[in-house]
Amino acid sequence: MTEHFVTVAKKDFLNPGELMYVEVDDEPVCLINLNGELHALNDECTHEEASLADGTIDGDEIECPLHGGAFNIRTGNPTSFPVAVATEKYAVRVVGDDVQISIRK
Repeated sequence: MTEHFVTVAKKDFLNPGELMYVEVDDEPVCLINLNGELHALNDECTHEEASLADGTIDGDEIECPLHGGAFNIRTGNPTSFPVAVATEKYAVRVVGDDVQISIRK
């Protein structure tokens, strides 16, 4: 497995409490600024096909906009029904002003 980082945004583009949809190597990714810490999860809810980037942040969880299931932003683990399967968590780094995400392949 190799790690390949892709620049997706500038570090000041996403304020704390905000999230956005990006694509990395054709994979949908939800980039989240949680209290100044950047996190990246697979954007598709594991329960139904819904974009997590359209969801809301509540504490350290992201709530799916479709049925209200939630994931822990730091781990990708499910925290609220009907979500039962974890979503993928991706590596994020800041290099200079660039936010970069890696999807292992």
